[in-house]
Amino acid sequence: MEILAQFLPLVLLFAIFYFLIIRPQQQQQKAHSEMLESLKKGDKIITNGGLMAEVIKPEESFLKIKLNDSVIVKLDKAFVAQKQDSDKDA
Repeated sequence: MEILAQFLPLVLLFAIFYFLIIRPQQQQQKAHSEMLESLKKGDKIITNGGLMAEVIKPEESFLKIKLNDSVIVKLDKAFVAQKQDSDKDA
């Protein structure tokens, strides 16, 4: 019984840590992965560097994106920060 009383604060601390930090981070990572998998031609994205671009062709681990009318580049999917909402204009 005495051992349980000693470990109870540690267990409570871990539970708080899990529900306030670990679990929300896992959910955010899952949502980001789902967003990356759902990207399709014509979607507007924002890269980690702050560039706004349009998806031309999604590939397995890369995206072909159009930065402007004449510049098309390949971008690793890991560098996509977010999908730009279609109702927002830049």
